[in-house]
Amino acid sequence: MPSEATERITTAHRAKLAYVYVRQSSPTQVRQHQESTELQYRLVNRAADLGWPRERITVIDDDLGKSGASSTERHGFQRLIAEIGLGKAGLVLSLDASRLARNNRDWHQLLELCSIFGVLIADGERLYDPAAYHDRLLLGLSGIMSEAELHQIRLRLHQGELQKAARGELRLPLPAGLARGAAGEIVLNPDEEVQARLQLVFRLFQTLQSAREVMKELLRHGLALPMRPLQGPSPHQVVWVPATSARVLQILKNPSYAGAYVYGRRRQDPLRRRSNGTYSGTVKVPVDEWTVCLHDAHPGYIGWEEFMANLKRLNSNSVSYGASRSGVPRKGLALLQGIAVCGRCGRRLALRYSGPHADYPVYTCTADKHNNGSPLCQEVRALPVDAVVEQVLLEALAPDQIALAAAAVGELEAENRQLEQQWILKRERARYEAERAQRQYDAVEPENRLVARSLERVWEERLRQLEAVELAYEAWHRERPAALSDDERAEVLSLAQDLPRVWQAATAQERKRILRLVVREVILDQKREPGMVWMQLCWQTGAITEHRLQRKVHSYRDCVTSELIERRIRELNAEGKMDYEVAAQLNAEGIMSPRGVPFDHGTIHVLRKRWNIRTAKINGVEPNPPRWPDGSYSVQGAAAALGITPQTVFKWLYKGRLQGHQLMKGQPWQITLHSKEIRSLRAQVRRTSRSKKEAS
Repeated sequence: MPSEATERITTAHRAKLAYVYVRQSSPTQVRQHQESTELQYRLVNRAADLGWPRERITVIDDDLGKSGASSTERHGFQRLIAEIGLGKAGLVLSLDASRLARNNRDWHQLLELCSIFGVLIADGERLYDPAAYHDRLLLGLSGIMSEAELHQIRLRLHQGELQKAARGELRLPLPAGLARGAAGEIVLNPDEEVQARLQLVFRLFQTLQSAREVMKELLRHGLALPMRPLQGPSPHQVVWVPATSARVLQILKNPSYAGAYVYGRRRQDPLRRRSNGTYSGTVKVPVDEWTVCLHDAHPGYIGWEEFMANLKRLNSNSVSYGASRSGVPRKGLALLQGIAVCGRCGRRLALRYSGPHADYPVYTCTADKHNNGSPLCQEVRALPVDAVVEQVLLEALAPDQIALAAAAVGELEAENRQLEQQWILKRERARYEAERAQRQYDAVEPENRLVARSLERVWEERLRQLEAVELAYEAWHRERPAALSDDERAEVLSLAQDLPRVWQAATAQERKRILRLVVREVILDQKREPGMVWMQLCWQTGAITEHRLQRKVHSYRDCVTSELIERRIRELNAEGKMDYEVAAQLNAEGIMSPRGVPFDHGTIHVLRKRWNIRTAKINGVEPNPPRWPDGSYSVQGAAAALGITPQTVFKWLYKGRLQGHQLMKGQPWQITLHSKEIRSLRAQVRRTSRSKKEAS
């Protein structure tokens, strides 16, 4: 009597192919659990017992070593789904439901396709028809149990891993600067060159405050970075690779170098996972949300406080300015680039360059304009503000000039010693590699030429590398500055004590670094007071100082000192001072014009006309006398003496027939006339008058 399984299999099923799906969850299971793999391959015999010829039985084992939690990377499962959809499959065999899928989405997709295309599903015990209600119910429960089993396995493994990590005993991959001792404890890498190179990276970052600048400095001296690749068989050996910004950031952001044991720095974000599998959705977790963080768990290269300060600096160096991001100091002229804050809305001020050559910096608040199209919040010209901040900074640092000078000398000597140590270790490693290759070559039997030739090539390559290192060291040694002599030390001390001179000699980037060491941010507001720029300096110590700067405007109406200028001109004019004397007095008192230029007599004359201030006469407000105390004639006196009208006197002065002068424009004329000249001119006037009468 035929069995129930045999009755379900029809000729239509046997006319199609039978697919045996084989899968193990990880490469370790493939290597160590070979009995399970062999058991899955024996399902070919079960398919043959069910009536399929062996040549029509296809084994799909593309997914060996891959998890069944998702079908994204399981190309074998995707192939099986495609074969079912094309109507080529009559039977699908798997050891159990967990081999086909570990999640209900993939499992029910398989059941739906099998029920539509009439495909049977078989495991090691039974045969199922997904089109039948009770079989589909059993298969659905089997898939649910398979997914729940995976969840329980993961939960137990994760809890065990978490408990072990909480004690600091979970073995995690170590960076190149750390290694495991004989008892399994974490120690510093015994390689002195590795230690010295990592210490140099942290020291350079303290000085340069930028990972990119650290990378440039390492490349300039030809210094590579130690890295430990995580791919390949353990234990992973340290390799030396060229410095890049990403590798420098890996070192600066690794908490292991701060002596901390950390677990949970990254996690999976399903919202960021892409279906093509190129991006796993792994995101970084903030420091305060790390699952386990044990301070001082093992030796480190820096302290935890320095590590957190480095993270804060790296976050602040981001290109996009934010509430707490100042960016890296750049080459532009603007001294407050990145640390200038709008005093009206509290946002970071951006920077633009104006002028005919686009070389004049302007601090501008563009947030409102970019967000909703509103007008600019404010714009502040950079150079006058920078000059005030520079003056305040130099005055604040003046008492510490001696300490700064000594620190500058020590910094130069320490940098020289550290670079020398780096080259010593680099040369020592190159010599060791060459000697090791020689020992390997000497140890081989002379008759074994196959090996001897290869070792000889390696030895020659190491010798060439040693020679290249020695030549590079000699070139660096010729170019590097020698040790400071007593005279040079004294010169550096004297130079460092002259801060204004040092400041002028520094580059734009160096000035910004010096400023940021002392000042955290500068708040600017030029609309708080008309014609003034209000500044608030927030120092790194927490102190706050306020300063004001008179800014340049286009008219006296907007000038903050307009009333003062008018009052002083009236007072000085009332004292009888000339326009040039008024201008000199205003300049001496430090009163600034709206455009920021000194006053001159022409400016005072225009202002008197605008404000209806009468000119201060030589004789006060009295009429001009015929003759002045020095014997010169006034216009009226000259007209009476010559018998002509005052208009004729002005005409003769213009033509040069009369000689005279004014103390200032608007002052009375002082005309020089001698008695002989008077008689001559009067005779000319009489002859001219007689000729006109006779002609008439």
